[in-house]
Amino acid sequence: MTALEGVKVICVGQFYFAPYCSMLMARLGADVIKVEAPEGDPYRRLPAVDKDGTSVQFRFLNSGKRTIRLDLKSPAGQEVLRDLARNADVVVQNLSPGAMDRFGLGYEQLSAVNPRLIMASGTGFGSFGPYAGEPAMDLTIQARTAVMSTTGFEDGPPIRTGPSVVDFMAGTHLVAGVLAALYQRTRTGRGQHVEVSLQDAIIPSLTSNIAGLINSEGASPERTGNRHGGMAVAPYNAYAASDGWITVLCPTDAHWRRLCELMKDPATEGSRFADMKSRCAHMDEVDAVVTRWTRTRSKDDLARTLKAAKIPCAPVVTLPELLDDPHVRERGILRTVTDEQGTFTTLGSPLFLSDSPMVEPARSGALGEHTDSVLADDLGMSPDEIAKLRDAGVI
Repeated sequence: MTALEGVKVICVGQFYFAPYCSMLMARLGADVIKVEAPEGDPYRRLPAVDKDGTSVQFRFLNSGKRTIRLDLKSPAGQEVLRDLARNADVVVQNLSPGAMDRFGLGYEQLSAVNPRLIMASGTGFGSFGPYAGEPAMDLTIQARTAVMSTTGFEDGPPIRTGPSVVDFMAGTHLVAGVLAALYQRTRTGRGQHVEVSLQDAIIPSLTSNIAGLINSEGASPERTGNRHGGMAVAPYNAYAASDGWITVLCPTDAHWRRLCELMKDPATEGSRFADMKSRCAHMDEVDAVVTRWTRTRSKDDLARTLKAAKIPCAPVVTLPELLDDPHVRERGILRTVTDEQGTFTTLGSPLFLSDSPMVEPARSGALGEHTDSVLADDLGMSPDEIAKLRDAGVI
């Protein structure tokens, strides 16, 4: 059986945060109903589309979910969601701050009709504190939370990270909270409210940067480029190869000695680079020595040589190289699925359980594709009742 077989999840969220959280649960076997406003998730309308016209981003985050179109601003739509929540295990939401409460669908209201319900709320800054209630997106959280000020080079401008690390890290944290609440419910019989903020989820990733700032009493630069965030390890950088770049780091003196044996550079002799403290004090010189060696060889040749010497390293791959990586293909985090409509690519799951198979993703539904079946099968509505809701613009 799958890990979350029999668990029913309602996702009232858009963009990446809540959809990624509920996607992970879907891959673990949960039945996920994706609730969308009448106009649909904004990510349905992004310009990057697949061959069938479906937004690639939307498909990555929502394949394998049932989709229902529902106007939560109307009392009738709110009642439909309330009825769905009566028999649900989890409601995941990342609507604008306070929206669920304004709709009469906050945790207290839904818990009153289903005490076993777990509500998972993804927020920008949480429900308390000076910034509570402020809207937020991945970019704005990166700006507010020193992610941008610590990304890039010291003499350059602050830069956002390439991937949307805040949204996806927060989504993973939210899944962890939901799973913990499900486990606790087996002992108490009651659900609870799980809250994860984008800001709280990303701050722990700044551990090295914060440690470096504290240790240097504020002297450590905020932006360290490809060097260690706390400027506490050397070598630790991306070095030019003959055909690209390779990352090399020596977290111990033993790693450095093995690297010196490979480089055979007279400049490494003597006591100047003998220990980590000395190397960190002469980072520019250390990097120059390593670069003299790496730039004469290809990144793949360097990676093989360094791995054989048990020195941490990795070639800097491009996106096309990543998509063609045999390891990525075998792990299946990027899934190519063929069905009666053709072939499409979506996300697999980064979670592997030895006794719980992953649910293979199905094609993401069209806007409101499963509305009628959800209302009929899950709520027992008659065709006439469904027709009235449609005539009223609720669905």
